[in-house]
Amino acid sequence: MAAPLVAAERAAWLRAELERHNRAYYVLDAPTIPDAEYDRLFRELQDLERQYPELLTPDSPTQRVGAPPLKEFPSRVHGVPMLSLNNAFEPAEVEAFDKRVRDGLETISAIDYAVEPKFDGLAISLTYENGVFTRGATRGDGITGEEVTPNLRTLRDIPLRLQGDGWPALIEIRGEVLMFKADFARLNARLRERGDKELVNPRNGAAGSLRQLDSRITAGRPLSFFAYGVGAGANDLAVRTHGELMDKLAAWGFPVAAERRVVQGARGLLAYFAEIGEKRPALPYDIDGVVYKVNRLDWQDRLGFVSRAPRFAIAHKFPAEEALTEVLGIDVQVGRTGAITPVARLKPVFVGGVTVTNATLHNEDEVRRKDVRVGDTVIVRRAGDVIPEVVAIVADKRPTRELFGGEPLHPPFELPRVCPECGSAVVKGEDEAIARCTGGLYCPAQRKQALWHFAARRAMDIEGLGDKLVDQLVEAGLVHTPADLYQLTVEQLANLERMGEKSAQNLVAAIAHSRQTTMARFIFALGIRNVGEATARDLAKHFGGLDALLAADVAALQLVPDVGPIVAQSIAAFFAEAHNREVIDGLRQAGVTWEEGLPEQAGPQVLAGKTLVLTGTLPTLKRDEAKAMIEAAGGKVAGSVSKKTDFVVAGEEAGSKLEKAQELGVTVIDEAGLMKLLEKGVEG
Repeated sequence: MAAPLVAAERAAWLRAELERHNRAYYVLDAPTIPDAEYDRLFRELQDLERQYPELLTPDSPTQRVGAPPLKEFPSRVHGVPMLSLNNAFEPAEVEAFDKRVRDGLETISAIDYAVEPKFDGLAISLTYENGVFTRGATRGDGITGEEVTPNLRTLRDIPLRLQGDGWPALIEIRGEVLMFKADFARLNARLRERGDKELVNPRNGAAGSLRQLDSRITAGRPLSFFAYGVGAGANDLAVRTHGELMDKLAAWGFPVAAERRVVQGARGLLAYFAEIGEKRPALPYDIDGVVYKVNRLDWQDRLGFVSRAPRFAIAHKFPAEEALTEVLGIDVQVGRTGAITPVARLKPVFVGGVTVTNATLHNEDEVRRKDVRVGDTVIVRRAGDVIPEVVAIVADKRPTRELFGGEPLHPPFELPRVCPECGSAVVKGEDEAIARCTGGLYCPAQRKQALWHFAARRAMDIEGLGDKLVDQLVEAGLVHTPADLYQLTVEQLANLERMGEKSAQNLVAAIAHSRQTTMARFIFALGIRNVGEATARDLAKHFGGLDALLAADVAALQLVPDVGPIVAQSIAAFFAEAHNREVIDGLRQAGVTWEEGLPEQAGPQVLAGKTLVLTGTLPTLKRDEAKAMIEAAGGKVAGSVSKKTDFVVAGEEAGSKLEKAQELGVTVIDEAGLMKLLEKGVEG
């Protein structure tokens, strides 16, 4: 039956579209669609060609592997073609593969399969002559690749001379160049710092790095290599199985997958797939599936090849971690610390094993860098338990105003100036990527975090008010701001889960006890960004009273020791928010008070100007007690030892800080020595 016109037109469109994507992926290292979308188009073309054989053309993408080699590099014909693998996505397809293998070998016995992760990198072939690396090439179109020998020589994982013995005079080693996840993140961080364009993903980072015309650039990129097979020269090896071949490659000095093994039958294949799927998030590199190969090499020869793939092997791919979908809107979410995160509302799409309707856009700078807009078609990625994110837009699918010169239909994203949860101002500090809501004491999104911090031991020290109880109080609607804590009754608390009468009485008493505090503790309890305990003490000492602090502008705040422009801006923004002022007024009206007008630490300042470091366990003093005594005497307690440290106070099981002090020649004292210092000060 002749193919209907609609099928012929669809096949022609698919061939053109796949060729365009082949070039973007293999040649330009800049894919425009996720792998899963490419696979879907490819399988659709395969189905059409199977249904209507006359549509199959010699230049169809189903009959080739990749794309023609780049003209910038010399061409290199592979000794043995570098074919790709057919894919399986469902267990039934794996079982069908196993059946085809057994039918082809005319056996009903369970087949031994060599199994290993499917690396998501760039396939290459390395040629060794008499054990010496002479040239290397990319896969290219499977027959001819780009010779990138100088670049491959920069990879430390690739041996320039084979170790051991037993190799033929000429042999082609097949493997994958890739970039480890951690290396990719560090490289992107460097690119970001320089203001350069970031890489889309580790696979394209590896491909682009290997195809540099200047090998010095490749040498500066964190590339790795894993071997997985042999091309020319395979028949000259004294091995019977693929497993033995991998052992031999390892003996010659090549990295090979540690997760490789041999399993039996379809059941063994599927069990291995499930195992690697669980390990996948923790692997140091990206994989997109696993590879199954008949283990016996003579059986591989018997099974042979189809046009573009071996019959003895198949790739079992994981559910797509990337997919295409449409941005329906861009909202913002407010985190527990006030961080404002843009979130894309998406047309539902199945990716990474779940249906995704939202994806993070991280921050305002990321939205602008990627230029994500409402109506855009985007690539969404979800890896394991990682929050889905928008990777990139598909620029040629952006809706435009055709009547107005093709301008985009929707404007660029603008971050709101007020918090969508509480209406407080949104600010972004200098040199910070994340914008934040300033209504820390008032904002519903920050409520639990604000209450937990307010009640902490080093803040208002409300004993018994932990995070679980804070959750109950908020979810029951009993507490909205810290000021509401002072209105709680025993009856209200006793009705909460796991709270009896006695516990409720103890908590009410602890809350009442916290009314009498210090100005430093109160300032710290407010949870002002960038204001820790030391800064809170400095503010209390400098201003002496809360009203003076509330009236201070940025310039006045910077007169406080160790308060720079960033900290001053955080403090000023916090107190400028009317909602925060309302909560502070409520706390004062509830009876929270402290002594004002006098320095909080009025004792002799015998350690003024001295820096001490505490390490180990002291005989009688707790760390906090020792710290408080040092600060009361005018000293400063640092967290690490340096040349500026005056004394290290060492107790039992003192570790690296003690070693660093001895290395730098810093004076080391024990608890008794500390007490002597506090009593008499530093002599001389």
